[in-house]
Amino acid sequence: MRLFLPLIFLALSACVTTTTPSTPTAPPVARLAPDVAARNFISVVERVEPVAESECRARTAGTNCDFQIVVDRRGDQPANAYQSLDARGRPVITFTLALIADAQNPDELAFIMGHEAGHHIEGHIPKQQQTSLVGALLLGAGATLSGADQAGVDSAQRLGATLGSRVFSKDMELDADGLGTVIAHKAGYDPVLGARYFTRIPDPGDRFLGSHPPNSQRQQKVAQVAATL
Repeated sequence: MRLFLPLIFLALSACVTTTTPSTPTAPPVARLAPDVAARNFISVVERVEPVAESECRARTAGTNCDFQIVVDRRGDQPANAYQSLDARGRPVITFTLALIADAQNPDELAFIMGHEAGHHIEGHIPKQQQTSLVGALLLGAGATLSGADQAGVDSAQRLGATLGSRVFSKDMELDADGLGTVIAHKAGYDPVLGARYFTRIPDPGDRFLGSHPPNSQRQQKVAQVAATL
């Protein structure tokens, strides 16, 4: 069976996102003045990044904990933050300008930054890569055995990669929420206040194989972890 590598690679290199992009039905958000938003972001990076790196070193072995915090300066991008890895395996946390402006206080930025750092510390990208590859192989093999042509096999592999990446996606988001709560708290912020950001973004609901859990479940997770700190 020929593995359709370009498409599978795209599925495996997908970043783990924090927020759901804004939709026309989402409640309007009053954005902070650009200078206030910029000051908030800079101060949060200065306080959260060293805590995230310390937490990463304490919880992992042989993991690159040198976080790079970057801003996507494209003005047409929705409010979002995501964690990825550069070519050398260094963890990168990207914030769009819209998210920085949407955050109502430093606590929201700190929680989101901690959440994204949590994805890296928990090794979520490699785990998604593995489940995506398994899904692609299984559905691709099934299509081959059923007599599908190469186009059908390629299609099955794409579907398998997508389904595989979603198997543990909700659990990963909640795990990152929990660790993000710890990181934000240790950096001197209020993660419960920060998690109120979920009240202003569209609720994905509890969809089968959805990428994110319901917003209320995420807030509950934060509150539970915060109560133990």
